Amino acid sequence: MEELELIFTQIKNFVWGPPLLVLLLGTGVYLTFLLKGMQFRYLWYAFKAIFSSSKIDAKGDISPFEAFMTSLAGAIGTGSIVGVTTGIMLGGLGSLFWMWIMAFFSMATKYAESLLAGQYRVVDDKGEMMGGPMQYIEIGLKWKWMAVVFAIFGAIAAIGTGNLVQVNSIAEAVNHIFVVDPWITGIVLSILTGMVILGGVKSIGHVAGVLVPVMALFYLTAGLLVIAMHIDRVPEAFMRIISEAFHGRAAIGGFVGTTVMMSIQIGVSRSIFTNEAGLGISSIAAAAARTDNPGRQAMITMTGALISTVIVCTITGLVLALTDLIGTTTSSGKLLNGASLILESFNSALPGGAYIVSVGLILFAFSTVIAWGYYGEKCFEYLFGTRSVLLYRCLFTLIVIPGAAIKMELAWLAADIMNGLMAIPNLIALLGLKNVIISETNSFLNIIQKEECRSQN
Repeated sequence: MEELELIFTQIKNFVWGPPLLVLLLGTGVYLTFLLKGMQFRYLWYAFKAIFSSSKIDAKGDISPFEAFMTSLAGAIGTGSIVGVTTGIMLGGLGSLFWMWIMAFFSMATKYAESLLAGQYRVVDDKGEMMGGPMQYIEIGLKWKWMAVVFAIFGAIAAIGTGNLVQVNSIAEAVNHIFVVDPWITGIVLSILTGMVILGGVKSIGHVAGVLVPVMALFYLTAGLLVIAMHIDRVPEAFMRIISEAFHGRAAIGGFVGTTVMMSIQIGVSRSIFTNEAGLGISSIAAAAARTDNPGRQAMITMTGALISTVIVCTITGLVLALTDLIGTTTSSGKLLNGASLILESFNSALPGGAYIVSVGLILFAFSTVIAWGYYGEKCFEYLFGTRSVLLYRCLFTLIVIPGAAIKMELAWLAADIMNGLMAIPNLIALLGLKNVIISETNSFLNIIQKEECRSQN
């Protein structure tokens, strides 16, 4: 088992090496340039559009808000809490700064993915929308083989990233709070998951539309309370983040010191894991939205990178910086890291803080499970047709049970590998379809200008 883990680790490090990270960042920068910084110029419009009602002639399966919440559910998982914590331990607080930088460019990437997903979406045999990288690679680029490759990677990643590792995190949190056997947790989660995903995208959208705002408000409120208790030290915390971003960090605990390059690498990779920009998978949810123009939902979706990375992850990072537990050890001499570090950080500032974070982890992880259940279903449907959907939903639901009890080291590694492999064909498609992105964006911006003119008259 250890040898297999070593092999998977080497593959993961190769896939997520500098070339892919440069491609991810470079694509975001390039699209930002092509779109003339649209994610900044139309950010206020995008946020207003989240709560706007659908147009009369809009087509789709779920509301724009529910589609957006589903994409957020897939992105704001354990990575926004545990992933950020482990990233800071490896890359220092400076990695948070590079997460911000990557996130702002990632908004352009998420916009482009969602725009293409809406532009090339089709209606399947069940009368439901089907869109995403599979469609815009096949129809737009006319590279069927690469679309199949993406769908294979996406279906596998949904089992790993969206199911096994998330469910395992939930089981650990429940066991920590209530000392419940993981197998029992797995059975309960399997029932809850089945109740949601067997109902299809409308059921998933309804649940995500309620669960995501509640869980985000719950976690952010707790984080802001901790920050408010240390408000006098917030400027100092931001200075540490910026300083370590450009000067590295000295060794702490059992970790060697970090260089600027390591801080950048960790920041870029963690940013991708917390907003999924570049992977293309979240655009599947955008394609299901009821909208009259793909640009409208694309603008809504692009704000997800800002919310999941710049807001949620910053709250996590500031709590770690302000509570001064980075580099400390337990009574047994074990270095605090991951979930244990963030749990202790909240607990040191708020009574019952560990429970708050545990509940947040449970909600974040479960929302990710149901969102990725939909992503995997659409990848599976692309490969095997609509008749395979029910089979996939049942398998996805049943896999939850062992996922709660089995150690997930290999699943984490496999999920990381599949995520990286998904990004490659998706980024190629974004660059190959840049002219479509520009022309469709210009058409939609003209629509916006006409709407604004009518509202002023």
